[in-house]
Amino acid sequence: MNENTTFHYERNCSLKPFNTFGIEAQAHYLAKAEDIETLRDIITAEQFQNTPVLFLGGGSNVLFTKNYFEGLVVLMQIKGISVLKEDDTHVWLQVGAGEVWHEFVLECIKRNLGGVENLSLIPGTVGAAPMQNIGAYGVEIKDTFDSLEAVDRKTGQLRLFTNADCKFGYRESVFKHELKDQYIITSVTFRLVKNPTTYTISYGDIQKTLQEMGMQTPSLRAVSDAVIHIRQSKLPDPKQIGNAGSFFKNPVISQDLFEKIKQQNPTIPSYPAETGYVKIPAGWLIEQAGWKGFRVGNVGVHTRQALVLVNYGNGTGEEIRHLSEIIQTSVKERFGVLLHTEVNFI
Repeated sequence: MNENTTFHYERNCSLKPFNTFGIEAQAHYLAKAEDIETLRDIITAEQFQNTPVLFLGGGSNVLFTKNYFEGLVVLMQIKGISVLKEDDTHVWLQVGAGEVWHEFVLECIKRNLGGVENLSLIPGTVGAAPMQNIGAYGVEIKDTFDSLEAVDRKTGQLRLFTNADCKFGYRESVFKHELKDQYIITSVTFRLVKNPTTYTISYGDIQKTLQEMGMQTPSLRAVSDAVIHIRQSKLPDPKQIGNAGSFFKNPVISQDLFEKIKQQNPTIPSYPAETGYVKIPAGWLIEQAGWKGFRVGNVGVHTRQALVLVNYGNGTGEEIRHLSEIIQTSVKERFGVLLHTEVNFI
């Protein structure tokens, strides 16, 4: 127990274990929130009222650009998976924000509940998933999302957010814009399909990979295994080399700009978006601009996936930020497309 608080915290702690880039940075204070009561105590602690507070999940979407965080870092570790209700076709699971996302996906597969299998092996925690509406291989959080509970950072009150309340978009939600830094997500409820018979396998290489793996009839486990195989073949393991997965969002551009780019680059891949717009792979743009495999000092662009920036060991967040800005400028100059980051700079 620490002075003037009802929760434990430590001073001058390394944040290297708590970010997948493996960036060495320190926090002035570090605390853990394993339940809502402790979270409320942290929010209302008089000692930290005028102190910057950063809430961390799996640290898979942050880049520490400074060596020292002059404030309190709170590790969100609220756990638990429980059935809220069910009917003949669906189960509503309430999941603690601190649960590891991939372990939650595996638990769904174990219970034969469909809807999130395409999101296998995405790093991070459940609480962070709705903030940017994580997605992969034709599926997004919003497809199975029912609601979430979040604590108001000013009042400590618990509020329920429905799917509509979250205003989900491509890698977007209300929590990245008008409600940014106002709420802390404590649990998420998903509406999942019992004993599914249909699967989303037309996106990317899932169908091809299933065939290569000898899976003639898709299943939750087979789809998950195929996604894991694809991701592991393209993306580096953060335990082996520091990274945060996709560093940039896939840009959605006007049909007119797409046609202009296609005239010079007939093989450019594309995906449908809203009327009048086209989504194109950021990784393809970066690779065409010559950055794939590029390395400067201890940071660089991954050799197999240009969308991933990596820390080879002793790189700093500032070095990675600087590299990302050079890449943004290069792509803008060549294609007229501005890349936006998925990663949050701290």
